[in-house]
Amino acid sequence: MESFDTLVGKSSVIHGRMTVHDSLRIDGKVFGNLEPADKYPCSIAVGPSGVVTGNIHCNKAYIAGKVIGNIFAKELIFLSDCAVVHGDISAEAFTIATGAVIEGTMLQANRKVRNPQSNQLRSSTSASSMTSV
Repeated sequence: MESFDTLVGKSSVIHGRMTVHDSLRIDGKVFGNLEPADKYPCSIAVGPSGVVTGNIHCNKAYIAGKVIGNIFAKELIFLSDCAVVHGDISAEAFTIATGAVIEGTMLQANRKVRNPQSNQLRSSTSASSMTSV
């Protein structure tokens, strides 16, 4: 389990863009984009009571609440069974629990897949559209 150095509490409401140096957990409401500061790798978690209205850019995203916007993660997006995302999601890897809802396009970027004819690895990008998982 990852620890988070910054917390937006349940009763907090933030309006505006936030830059994240290391990690951020949101249990309140954020109206604005979340992005890494100066290309630092960062992790962002949206707790079950958390709501983000804006785009999320990070290395790893853990979503248990609601996101109204796109999520772009370099490494991983984890959606719990109570996650709701109204927007596109893009990452190298996904973990999506039964019950999570995605209203948007899912893009798996920079994935290594085997070519069945030559048994060699090659890079690919695949996309699919989902309404719920």
